[in-house]
Amino acid sequence: MKKIIINCLLFLSFNLHLPNQVNAEKTLDFYMNDFYTKSNKASQILREIEGEIKAGIRRKVCPRQIKAAEIGILANESLIKAFQLAGTEPPNLSINASQERWKSLLNDCKNIN
Repeated sequence: MKKIIINCLLFLSFNLHLPNQVNAEKTLDFYMNDFYTKSNKASQILREIEGEIKAGIRRKVCPRQIKAAEIGILANESLIKAFQLAGTEPPNLSINASQERWKSLLNDCKNIN
């Protein structure tokens, strides 16, 4: 009888612990994927703007630059959340430099309008 109770307790403890770990990994993956997706999207918008400016086209540059900056800031927030979930210290210097760059792009256009 003791053996059955011990086995049941072990079984329950594994079932309670493992799903939480899997959920944490899924959440971590979500934030990392969110970071990569948003970061790539923001960079793509900036590349398009750069190409158009080089070609002499200045169509809706500021609204798109603001959109890219906002997406870039959200990407950094996802990266910070991913580091927090992983329980590791984020590379604050790099993240802060990136955040400042995005804010600079954002403010440059907001000050023009």
